[in-house]
Amino acid sequence: MVLSSANKPREFRVIFSDPTRTVYSSGDKVSGSVQLEASAPCRLTHLRVTAAGCARVESRRRSQEVEYLKYEDEVRLDPVLNTDSDGYFLLPAGKSFSFQFGFQLPPPGRLVSSFKGKFGSVRYYVRAELQRPSQHALQCEREFEVEEPLDVNQPDLLAPAAASRQKKLTCLFIPDGQVSVSAQIDRKGFCEGEDININAKFENTCSRIVVPKAAIIARHSYSVNGTTKILCQKLTAVRGNAIMSGMCDMWQGRSLRVPKLKPTLLGCDIIKVDYALMVYLHIPGSEKLVLELPLVIGTIPFSGVGSRTSSMSSRGSAPSAPPSYSNIHRDLRADGPRMPLLYDYDGDNDDVGLFIRVPEGCYPAPPAYSEVDEDAVHSQQIF
Repeated sequence: MVLSSANKPREFRVIFSDPTRTVYSSGDKVSGSVQLEASAPCRLTHLRVTAAGCARVESRRRSQEVEYLKYEDEVRLDPVLNTDSDGYFLLPAGKSFSFQFGFQLPPPGRLVSSFKGKFGSVRYYVRAELQRPSQHALQCEREFEVEEPLDVNQPDLLAPAAASRQKKLTCLFIPDGQVSVSAQIDRKGFCEGEDININAKFENTCSRIVVPKAAIIARHSYSVNGTTKILCQKLTAVRGNAIMSGMCDMWQGRSLRVPKLKPTLLGCDIIKVDYALMVYLHIPGSEKLVLELPLVIGTIPFSGVGSRTSSMSSRGSAPSAPPSYSNIHRDLRADGPRMPLLYDYDGDNDDVGLFIRVPEGCYPAPPAYSEVDEDAVHSQQIF
């Protein structure tokens, strides 16, 4: 049946009680109203308000959903609207009506934070459905965002993280020495705007000139029916001075600031968002030597309790060799701009379009060499 404009309300929308509020969390009440106004008299049968929240992953010819919120309520029209001889509700023209709704979100542990990625999302919304006699139902909806609190002051997130790796190199099948990396951070949990202080030692006994670097990376994992697709993205990075053959270098509290990020996504079976600090050596003519330290991005920032203990333990385990001259004369903080997730990270080309560089005046003149191709954006896919 073709509907004329006279059969449709001029105004049909969902409004939240507090339009300035942008984020909800477990246990909060979501309330608002459905606004109705007709340009010509309309007949109505029902007004239904539903709320839903689900995670959804889509791939080629496949999709999967997990539901986290379901609410439904039949709004009573009889206290406000009159009925005609057939029992239908009459919406008069030129007058605005407001029908209230409200519901409470589930307790902690039942919801997952909102998220939107390349292959999936976690989405929450309120939908109003207006039913009319002998005509198609009309629908309108409004999304709301859920952010579950994640406190980085938990004991396991305040514990330091450390790792070390080494790699033997060859040149035309002839041994060419080795390189090694050891790194430590005071804690695993961070929030937007906080600095990650990196203590690291880099050793180079091969014949090549290597460059130490560090970056925050994110991994998005999407699962559909037992198969998984993983996207890696580099968010922000810092680099050190080139290390000549037979030399070593130290990072003592090299700072890397956490940009504006979505918190680590917990509790979702089909979508995961994890972060890591990647500390590595760029080696011309060879694959990088990479180690990763786990990071958890939270919403409740570090309170400072136990910071002295963490700092002292970090210093006690840091390498004892003297720092290089490069760590003495320049500011160690990488105050790059805050940014959302950018391009897909490619482990073979890590600086294209993403590297945050300190002004050139902060560095001594570069040595007479050139590195091979810088890192490009990468998408590791398992499907």
